[in-house]
Amino acid sequence: MFLLVTNRRDITTDFVVLELQRRGHAYCRLNTEAFASAVLNWRPPEACWGLCIEGQDLDLADVRAGYFRRPVLPEPPAGYDLDTRVYAIGEWSAALKSLYGIIGRRWLNSPELIDQAEDKPRQLQLASTLGFDIPETLVTNDLEAARAFAADFCAIAKPLRHALIKQRDGDRIVFTSRVDFDSVRDPDVMRAMPIILQREIPKRLDIRVTVVGSQVFAASIDSQRDPETTVDWRRTATPDLPHAVHELPHSLSERCVALTAQLGLRFGAIDLVLDTAGRYWFLEINPNGQWGWIQTRTGHPIAEAIVTELEAIAG
Repeated sequence: MFLLVTNRRDITTDFVVLELQRRGHAYCRLNTEAFASAVLNWRPPEACWGLCIEGQDLDLADVRAGYFRRPVLPEPPAGYDLDTRVYAIGEWSAALKSLYGIIGRRWLNSPELIDQAEDKPRQLQLASTLGFDIPETLVTNDLEAARAFAADFCAIAKPLRHALIKQRDGDRIVFTSRVDFDSVRDPDVMRAMPIILQREIPKRLDIRVTVVGSQVFAASIDSQRDPETTVDWRRTATPDLPHAVHELPHSLSERCVALTAQLGLRFGAIDLVLDTAGRYWFLEINPNGQWGWIQTRTGHPIAEAIVTELEAIAG
């Protein structure tokens, strides 16, 4: 049986479910918001837990491989006071963490390795070692250092770790943006937290590369067609930016596979830029990135590749 750890709203997991069904594989989709309504049992020295969730019985000993997608916090049933709910969320989250550990090396990407691979300075250092071109970069919270860095070129800023800010009035995404440090007068504005600064690369295209095992699926995104998306293609109310299958140079495809593997991953979503001179630049790798829209827009068989990789893990 294959285990898919995600949430009810994750459409990307639906692609994997359809492919598992097409191949006749047994699977369990574990929507983690429902985990707090489960019944679970574990007694040492047994290695696995028994679990009944949303009417489905799951013996973790039967799990041959797992896909860790987009889990969310467990949601305790209504009727408890706030303090009890907060405490219960912590306890159910601890149980989930134990469950993840039981799967061990049978994950497509393990939660632990995903967390480690999200280290962007580490990504850039490793990418440079492997021969990728990377933009001039500075991680800082020092206004004077930022001004000196951006003195000779246009600079962009992006988060060091989290692009999603959760707020009481709704979540907010921090997009990659151009910055003008000459207009910043108060050093405390910078001191609050470190950010990543990079030289802006003049783009011809954004390139999203999805790596699954040794397979590479590259897609171009014509981000320069819309003035709103020239810096960050995600920053648009127009969902129809042109996408196309893109043929990477063979050596670059090999580097993408090598980078993913050296991070201990079997899956990676890599963001590149193809500049106006025809040169490719590495920006970052998302160890748990979205890919469903790429499959829909380009026809790349990514779900098939993921299920094939799960089959390989299962042996």
